[in-house]
Amino acid sequence: MDFSSRQLRGFHLVAQHQSFSRAAEALFITPSGLSVLIRELEKQLGFRLFDRTTRHVQLTPLGADLLAVTRRSVQELDVAMSRLGQTAKGITRTVSVGVTPLVAANVLPQAIREFRGRRPDLRIRLFDGDLKAILRRVEAGKLDLGLGIFKRVPGVRRTPFFRFSLILIRAEQEGAPGRATMTWGELHGQPLISLAADNPTQQLIDRQLASAGVVCPRETVVNLLDTQIALVEANEGVAIIPSFGLPVARNRKVTMTQLINPVAQLEFHQISNRAKPLPPDAAEFTAFLKTYISRWAGRSGVL
Repeated sequence: MDFSSRQLRGFHLVAQHQSFSRAAEALFITPSGLSVLIRELEKQLGFRLFDRTTRHVQLTPLGADLLAVTRRSVQELDVAMSRLGQTAKGITRTVSVGVTPLVAANVLPQAIREFRGRRPDLRIRLFDGDLKAILRRVEAGKLDLGLGIFKRVPGVRRTPFFRFSLILIRAEQEGAPGRATMTWGELHGQPLISLAADNPTQQLIDRQLASAGVVCPRETVVNLLDTQIALVEANEGVAIIPSFGLPVARNRKVTMTQLINPVAQLEFHQISNRAKPLPPDAAEFTAFLKTYISRWAGRSGVL
């Protein structure tokens, strides 16, 4: 079946405005010209798209079905045409993303490089900072979006992004095989290198330990996951980290064990300013990033 994007766009505009005259203005043609476009499309499809009276224009049931099926394709075509037009003019598009330092240094750079192969016209501008700094920049409109462990805040749109589980890391011991899983109860008495008490990850860990009735001596308290992992490698104790720390842990001489009974999951959120819509480019990048994280997290058998 051969029909044009102009016919589809005309169809969508009539459905949106419920008026041939207003839709024709948006398409920059006359109402009679638009009527011809729609009649040709109806002839090709073999059914009516609109019920028309002198006062009302309403989708038929089949017209409503066609609208639902084609809406995304028309939107994607418009976005692609706009993007290609800007590329031809040498205009570089930008999406600004805020993440915490570990993710900024060990996850985002490789993801950005891979994404750039798909979208060379789109520049990802990265901000690395703590959760409070990211939130302030999102609220001020200085960042398109932030990714991390955020609480609900008025004026900020918060949506689920990814779930990471908690894993135990310990220094490699020659001749001692690693374990795939371990229960929370088995941690009792282990010297724990922990994060500060106000860290959202540490708060989840402390709740899980308390629920399991587990007491661990707190050998050291640090502020950064990187420091925590390095101290474990030096055999200063064990640590419980979220699985988004896997790229760092893989480069250290540590073993990784998933904690079970229960599997505790940490919710990563995407935040953006409610006062401004999320740019389509930003939505495209975060969709890619979810797939990218699934690949390396899934290979480890841990999310």
